[in-house]
Amino acid sequence: MFEIFRNILLAGLGAQEKIKESINELVKRGELSESQGARIIKEWAQLADRSATQLKDDIAEVVAKTLEKMNIPTKEDLGNLQKKVENLSARLDILEKTLKDTSQNQ
Repeated sequence: MFEIFRNILLAGLGAQEKIKESINELVKRGELSESQGARIIKEWAQLADRSATQLKDDIAEVVAKTLEKMNIPTKEDLGNLQKKVENLSARLDILEKTLKDTSQNQ
C-alpha cells in the first residue's frame, strides 16, 4: 500500500516538472509573458501543495480507520497500558515489602 502512495506522489512530482517545462517553453516562444508563466506556475504549485496536503490527510484517515477496524492499539493506548503496568508494579513492590517486613517480625 505504501508503494502505491509513493508512486502517486512521484507521479505528481513528475507532472509538476513537466508543467514547469511546458510553461517555460511557452514563455520562450513568446506565447506567454514571464509574469504570466510565473503566475501560472505559482498557482499550480499552490494547488499541488493543497492536493498533497489533502492526500496526506486522506491517507492518515484511511490508516487510522484501518487500524481501528483491526483493533490495533494506538500509541496513546499503549502509553496508558504502560502507566497502568508501572502503577501495578509499584503497588506489588509495596505489597512484597510489607509481606517481607511482616514475616521478619514474626
